[in-house]
Amino acid sequence: MCLAIPARVVERIDDERAVVELAGVRKTISLALVEDVAVGDYVVVHVGFALARLDTAEAQATLALMAEAGLIDTHAP
Repeated sequence: MCLAIPARVVERIDDERAVVELAGVRKTISLALVEDVAVGDYVVVHVGFALARLDTAEAQATLALMAEAGLIDTHAP
């Protein structure tokens, strides 16, 4: 089973890398497959790559469903 998750970009490192955060966990990812990503944007992340940008409302709705299903902990530090 493969799972891609929405995460918020909290830092741009350079043209091809950024730091995203989900439930208090930060990870450096590749932006090689997505253009025009800015800090504050949500991206769909799979195995360390951003696959697409997401609308904020869509990302938050998806994260809420994932939390309700117990897949993520939204109360993490």
